Amino acid sequence: MHQFKFYNPVKILFGPGQIANVAANIPQGSKVMLVYGGGSIKKNGIYAQVTQALSGFEYVEFPGVEANPKYETLMKAVELVRKEKVDFLLAVGGGSVIDGTKFIAAATYFEGEDPYVICTERARIGKALPLASVLTMPATGSEMNCGGVISRLSTQEKFAFSSPLLFPRFSVLDPSVTKTIPPRQRGNGVVDAFVHVTEQYLTCPAHGDIQDRFSEAILHVLLDNGDAYVNDPGDMDAASNIMWACTMALNGLIAAGVPEDWSTHRIGHEITALAGLDHGQTLAVVWPGVQREMASGKHEKQKQYAARVWNTADVEEALAKTEDFFRRMGVGTRFSDYPQVQDPQGLIDAIVERFKVRETLLGENADIDYRKTRAILESRK
Repeated sequence: MHQFKFYNPVKILFGPGQIANVAANIPQGSKVMLVYGGGSIKKNGIYAQVTQALSGFEYVEFPGVEANPKYETLMKAVELVRKEKVDFLLAVGGGSVIDGTKFIAAATYFEGEDPYVICTERARIGKALPLASVLTMPATGSEMNCGGVISRLSTQEKFAFSSPLLFPRFSVLDPSVTKTIPPRQRGNGVVDAFVHVTEQYLTCPAHGDIQDRFSEAILHVLLDNGDAYVNDPGDMDAASNIMWACTMALNGLIAAGVPEDWSTHRIGHEITALAGLDHGQTLAVVWPGVQREMASGKHEKQKQYAARVWNTADVEEALAKTEDFFRRMGVGTRFSDYPQVQDPQGLIDAIVERFKVRETLLGENADIDYRKTRAILESRK
């Protein structure tokens, strides 16, 4: 295990009724901007609960943050923040809304001409608005980390960003709000969390025993509760366990002191940017290809994964069972599962060309170049 520092300042308010405690955790006198998505929170009662909690504050609203938050949309929010002199942001939604709110927080004080360099060039974030979140859909872990992913329509790009200044001050996790999430989004969320864990676990041996065992525990919780969560919205035990597992999958704890991969995510981002597939869908397509193409470097951890998670000595059996689990969550694992990808070969060629031009190297060993990316994607038709 390598040297590491683990820091996470996010206060978690977990359980039914916790939305009412939002007001007690926002500094008095703050002018709040409520950031949310397409309006589903107004149909399921979450909006009413949040606005009731904010009744003692002056606040403005910014709706319309997309499922893959767009730079162009978020810059309109930045304009509103500046115009209204907002000094606290409250994201109400899933990972996309929270990611978008983090970008708003960073872009508000950005002094350059194009704040998107926060994503493309990892430009330094020197100051950011304070923010918090009310999580409505477990998946990304954005409620307890300091990163996000933003798309740009004009360039069809999707890039990540992060800064310690972008940790939410607090996050509300009420499992009862998951009752109205559609099955497709539920399945995507489970797959997203599962792949988050494996991006930090299926790498190369680092003798990080605590991190390995934590990772395996999260994977087992996802496997044990995934079916009930996707198929029975009223099962609050499953919803609670899935919500907490998704948060723990990407709050930094299981990454401490061990190598990280993230190639599945990086390739998946390009599929979303160019073809519009859901984030979870892209991960389910790419992940099996990465595991098989990079098997030589991951072999020891894959054997451990097979034995401890799937109770088999056969790595291929474990990978096949993982794909079966993704499909059981309602998420296809090949391009052929998605009719909207009308030209898989053209999509693959475009992604490979991007990585070639950028000289992109992915994986825990930076050994996935554009050629291996092509092999990974060609295997997923």
